[in-house]
Amino acid sequence: MNVHQFGTSLLAAGLIPRQFVLPLGATAVVLALLVIVGRIPLAYNVRNLFVRWRITIMTALAFTLVISLQTVMLGFGMNKLTEESGQPGNVMVLSDGAIDELMSNLSVIESADVNRHPGIQLDAKGEPLASREVYLVVNQPLEGEAGKRGKRRFTQVRGIEDPVTAAKVHGLDLYPGGRWFSPAGVQSLPGGKENDQQAVEAVLGEGVAGQLGRDRGKEQLQIGEVFTLGPRQWIVTGIMKSAGSTFGSEIWAKRSLVGPMFGKEAYSSIVLKTKDKRSAKAVASDLSKNYKKAALQAQPETVYFSKLSETNRQFTVAIIFVAIVMAIGGVFGVMNTMFAAISGRTKDIGVLRIIGFARWQILVSFFLESLVISLVGGLVGCGLGYLTNGWTATSIVSGGQGGGGKFVVLELVVGPDILLAGLLLALAMGALGGLIPAISAMRLKPLESLR
Repeated sequence: MNVHQFGTSLLAAGLIPRQFVLPLGATAVVLALLVIVGRIPLAYNVRNLFVRWRITIMTALAFTLVISLQTVMLGFGMNKLTEESGQPGNVMVLSDGAIDELMSNLSVIESADVNRHPGIQLDAKGEPLASREVYLVVNQPLEGEAGKRGKRRFTQVRGIEDPVTAAKVHGLDLYPGGRWFSPAGVQSLPGGKENDQQAVEAVLGEGVAGQLGRDRGKEQLQIGEVFTLGPRQWIVTGIMKSAGSTFGSEIWAKRSLVGPMFGKEAYSSIVLKTKDKRSAKAVASDLSKNYKKAALQAQPETVYFSKLSETNRQFTVAIIFVAIVMAIGGVFGVMNTMFAAISGRTKDIGVLRIIGFARWQILVSFFLESLVISLVGGLVGCGLGYLTNGWTATSIVSGGQGGGGKFVVLELVVGPDILLAGLLLALAMGALGGLIPAISAMRLKPLESLR
């Protein structure tokens, strides 16, 4: 198998994203040409790096820090999380003035006609695809060892009237083996007595299922398992395919149960499904301006979730700023290393020139050393970043306008595209940091170098 066939096989297998084929191929060609035309043995450059191993290691560590930070930052994909939560054809209806579901209160009576708008799509039975929901954040004690003071977390609960309709509206499905909660929303516990209080049926997002599972030392809470939330016990009936959206951090249950249980009788939101993005915009505008029974605000669901990403945008900008500062530090670190190498090897450079090596070959030799340092640091940084693949963290998506927001479970996904991007950044830093010192070494005069 030749090089072209090997590269084609990697591309077909999905190990190399298409957008990185050209830059990686160009980098490989440039390195190969530098080695071929440079003529100065690579063993000479490697030996010099080992002789100054302390400086070499410190410089490589600068690359390692920058690249590992970049892989973690890209692995979260926080803005993408909120973008994928909204359906382009959906309309989110909140009470007037509310910037988030948590602060929205829609009267059951006054909002009764919202789902009768002619722009709403109908299901097979001719019923409007509209989901009336109550959104709550519950302070949940964590399960811990007996006798120890337990910690608490904020758990998100979404009360749904009709889970099948809500699933169609939000574009969500269950993993095989699960089911949506029943019309009653409760069931008897396995092995329970006839007079025992029934458990609330719950459908979990993937993120919260993982959190509840790790409380018990397992990967994920499974269907049929029981947990405690508020004054009741809850039993898992299904797990939603909700990765990459804010719904992955929510527990869904019957609205008529969870609303009174946690003190919220009104709706938080009504989500309407329309034909497409243009229809959603038209319906949202019409409801906001012309709905007579109550003051409300309607907006496309994608717009609503886009506003919630404001906090994460600020956080991402801060991380990018830190990464840029560290990248600049890495470039200057390489420059410092290479200038130190030049000052300690002026006689070597003079000898190389006298025995016939051209100036551009001296440039190539020092340029290759900087690329080797950056390559080693980049590989280690990518390796450290990959170790975080699958880690989870809790964050808040918010519009940053006086409170509100959603707690979400974020999972790091450090894929081949992120690792390759990190490696390319490391090589770019090495090239920028090594070019000026290499030019400086090239301009040294042979006789003056030997004095």
